[in-house]
Amino acid sequence: MAQIETAYHAFIRACESWPDRPFLADISRARSGVTGEVTFAAARRRVDEWIERFEQAGYGGGHRVGVLLGNDPDHFVINLALNAIGASIVPLSLDATSHELAYVIDHSEAALIVHGDAWTAHVTETLSRLTSPPPTMLKGDVSCPAAGKARNDARPNALTEASLLYTSGTTGRPKGCILTNAYYLRLGRAYVEAGGAATIRAGEERILNPLPVSHQNAGIFSFMCAVLSGSCILLTDRFHASTWWQQVAHSRATIIHYLGVMPAILLKLPKCPEERSHGVRFGIGAGVEPSLHQPFEQRFGFPLIELWGMTEVGCGFIASDEPRQVGSRAVGTVKTSDPDQFEVRLVDDGGNDVAVGETGELLVRKPGADPSKDMFAGYLKDPAATAAAWQGGWFHTGDAFRQDAAGTLFFVERRKNIIRRSGENIAAAEVETVLLDHARVARTAVIAVKDEIRDEEVFACIVVKDGSADAALAEELFDWCKERLAYYKAPGWIVFLDDIPVTSTQKVQKSTIFASGEEPRHHPNAIDLRALKKRDASSRSER
Repeated sequence: MAQIETAYHAFIRACESWPDRPFLADISRARSGVTGEVTFAAARRRVDEWIERFEQAGYGGGHRVGVLLGNDPDHFVINLALNAIGASIVPLSLDATSHELAYVIDHSEAALIVHGDAWTAHVTETLSRLTSPPPTMLKGDVSCPAAGKARNDARPNALTEASLLYTSGTTGRPKGCILTNAYYLRLGRAYVEAGGAATIRAGEERILNPLPVSHQNAGIFSFMCAVLSGSCILLTDRFHASTWWQQVAHSRATIIHYLGVMPAILLKLPKCPEERSHGVRFGIGAGVEPSLHQPFEQRFGFPLIELWGMTEVGCGFIASDEPRQVGSRAVGTVKTSDPDQFEVRLVDDGGNDVAVGETGELLVRKPGADPSKDMFAGYLKDPAATAAAWQGGWFHTGDAFRQDAAGTLFFVERRKNIIRRSGENIAAAEVETVLLDHARVARTAVIAVKDEIRDEEVFACIVVKDGSADAALAEELFDWCKERLAYYKAPGWIVFLDDIPVTSTQKVQKSTIFASGEEPRHHPNAIDLRALKKRDASSRSER
């Protein structure tokens, strides 16, 4: 094969280089010692079977196929088959409601839905909401229903759409990110070429990513790393904390992926023999709490490599070079000598560059004539949103960072989670970290609420571990924060809730904590602590 332009081309090259190496393994039961593996050669035969099914039914270029299988090896088999014929996969989330799925299927104009038997009723309910539903098939069917429109027979290349991923919007409907083969290949190369503490050994790695394959991380990032490096993808239905280390050890994982609260949960578990008798070389992910980063590495015996990325951008930076600045929220260093690296700006609310060490929104672009090279190709059917994201020729990430004199980037917070109070910028994540260190706090989400005097105020939603909470505990938590943070960062409001909604990747869904139009300050259990916010114990005033 002369040139690798598509994910399928890369897969064929891997099959030629490592035919007998394992490529896919369903390890959902690996915690009991049971594994199932599919070699690259065997996977190629399965991909060929799906190619034949699709082509005989008339599918190809210009078609999108929705796939609802969850973390099933056949998700990747079908993805590669669609890629080979120039069609695009629309990964569908198992966590999505029928309303949400109906929107994605309709908006993407999916020509076919492939699903598992367990989801037949859900798919039926979903399609009942559509006036022109596409045909469906079970993954075990031997043939596909005929395509409803003609395919185009253009040869797939680097700029062919490979997938359409829907981002979780905080307002309005999710946006469909158009991702090309060039995006797939660059994302995989970013992982394979990270180096340092995250060096990939060709033909040897076993990558355990418990995150949903309907997301970029497991669906493309670790998938394409495995394709390009001859590694094995270890698939499990989801993260099971109580049996995690048994699963890691029995599956012989050499790399694990993590997000959000996973490290914190694992540190709270009682010790077990498998937590040190595994073969993990490193973990890679984002969001480990800084105070837990070093304790995790010391207890479990391997480094956690922090990175930053997003669906639109791909993988932006990986903090794998030494020294890694453990516990600092460092996500990597801008390398101006690397033609694949991003150019970076950090700007204030007025679009002006901030000084070294100051916090600003991260803007990125690729050097050269095409600033969006290898990034997403736009939001489907939303040119206005695409143009807004690329205002001024830079992609606006919506994430707040600071950068030191050496070029290292330190993640601060999603910009929308920056609370602006009396001219002070407060990172919600900083307050959340302090609250989570309190023995009574199980989960928290800090948001901004309107304040008639100070613009915005810090509002903390808290789930306690023992289920009992009152005003006395609220004041105790306030004092806890004030002892550890500047007085203005302590919560001006606290509300105790029974639960806080999270996504399948354990990210708190702040936009769904309260109903649309609901004023958090008017919640019947909201406790007003603003009178306690003073500069010091002797002062009764504040600005």
